Amino acid sequence: MVVQAKKRELKEAQRRKKQLEERCRLEESIGNAVLTWNNEILPNWETMWCSRKVRDLWWQGIPPSVRGKVWSLAIGNELNITHELFDICLARAKERWRSFSTGGSEAETEDAGFSAADREASLELIKLDISRTFPSLCIFQQGGPYHDMLHSVLGAYTCYRPDVGYVQGMSFIAAVLILNLDTADAFIAFSNLLNKPCQMAFFRVDHGLMLTYFAAFEVFFEENLPKLFAHFKKNNLTPDIYLIDWIFTLYSKSLPLDLACRVWDVFCRDGEEFLFRTALGLLRLFQDVLTRMDFIHVAQFLTRLPEDLPAEEFFASIASIQMQSRNKKWAQVLTALQKDSREMEKGSPSLRH
Repeated sequence: MVVQAKKRELKEAQRRKKQLEERCRLEESIGNAVLTWNNEILPNWETMWCSRKVRDLWWQGIPPSVRGKVWSLAIGNELNITHELFDICLARAKERWRSFSTGGSEAETEDAGFSAADREASLELIKLDISRTFPSLCIFQQGGPYHDMLHSVLGAYTCYRPDVGYVQGMSFIAAVLILNLDTADAFIAFSNLLNKPCQMAFFRVDHGLMLTYFAAFEVFFEENLPKLFAHFKKNNLTPDIYLIDWIFTLYSKSLPLDLACRVWDVFCRDGEEFLFRTALGLLRLFQDVLTRMDFIHVAQFLTRLPEDLPAEEFFASIASIQMQSRNKKWAQVLTALQKDSREMEKGSPSLRH
């Protein structure tokens, strides 16, 4: 008994020692990466960001202390939004909140063809969605340290883009940015991110374009995972069942936050293609179990992924996905499908090659 107890103690001590060594190695690796990003890459961003060395380092995950800066640079600011514009949009949003809370007249709150009822619904949805954003962290809910920042970014966006307004799922994207950037810079990154073609198609619910994205995804799905693709087809499992939630929130609701941030790292570098490559990486990682499931169980599994996803296995799975079909890359396949879609609308579909 005593000998067994001592063996168990020794084994536990060895396990703890190994964990400590791994943690020290990880901290040293992150420390070295921070120095490289701060001293070599960021000061020479324009010439270095697309180099092989930086791409390799990027794939390993951007250190949290420089993540916000790198994301901002990678996302860019094509919309030329300034801090002053954010302040103006936020002031308008606050004015509307005050107006609604004091029962202001519809004339005061109606402009650009968007009714007070629409705006009120949008503001109510923001309030509701914020309460459901990363609830386990308890930092975005009423009274939490990031509640007002999240409310500000989302409210300002509804004033900046009243034609888009607030759409469910936006709160997760804004929250991830707020965790890495100050409020004004988070708003700038958020607005530019949502202005990209894929995000705009989904958030404006452009059904035709969404179907084109799904069709492009299926081309690479069949190419990379033919057995699982056939199983999904047989069970009528269409991409919208699982992709919509993943794309809407950029995986921030579906994956553990640290893993979602690593997906964001590469998404900021590679663009929309990486969102679909990530989806295929997830399907590849779980293909053995998915091929044994029926429609209901697959849908349940993919809408609630395991919380203990192994990071390195996951990224190795993504890395094995080839985003090339018949010598055509993602952008070429998507463009061809968009052309087909336009031709079909005109009543004369072009031949697919």
